Amino acid sequence: MNAPRYPFPDLNTLPEDIRARILEVQEKVGFIPHVFLGLARRPAEWRAFFAYHDALMTPETAGRTSGLSKGEREMIVTATSAANQCLYCVVAHGAILRIYEKKPLLADQLAVNYRKADIVPRQRAMLDFAMKVCQRSHEIDDSDFATLNAHGYTDEDAWDIAAITAFFGLSNRVASLCGMQPNPEFYLMGRVPKTKPVA
Repeated sequence: MNAPRYPFPDLNTLPEDIRARILEVQEKVGFIPHVFLGLARRPAEWRAFFAYHDALMTPETAGRTSGLSKGEREMIVTATSAANQCLYCVVAHGAILRIYEKKPLLADQLAVNYRKADIVPRQRAMLDFAMKVCQRSHEIDDSDFATLNAHGYTDEDAWDIAAITAFFGLSNRVASLCGMQPNPEFYLMGRVPKTKPVA
């Protein structure tokens, strides 16, 4: 595996709030995703990045509701990150998507060609809009909102789709700039159902 272009800082040298959040993530998932250390070299940017990430991806923790499920948010990240050719985000968020949706094949389908993925028409409309934001945002017009509305998405949901796409466009570019590689653990997550111990 290639070394990152910008070396990860020593966890013990980081500001306490950042170190505490990273250790909390490690406790929850069993390892430290590279993005947490990769961005920590600039603490102010790290804080801003994860504050916006959390506002978009877990709005319920801030008391805001969203018409998008957790799985749908990860679908947007996986499909648009693939369009931006970001290996880190496709693999990491593909793993989260597999877990949320309990569909081992879905992330790979979305990364290769979301139009042929095993999703419902409503989700296809969501990803069509996300891809337009990702690749041709200057062409967005009222007809795009009308299509989303016809599938049950509100204009606030359209904002969420666009904001997630735009935020991860930034994330994709920074991860690619840094040469950030996915943690090996991400590749297997959610692919094989966990076996229950025999009583």
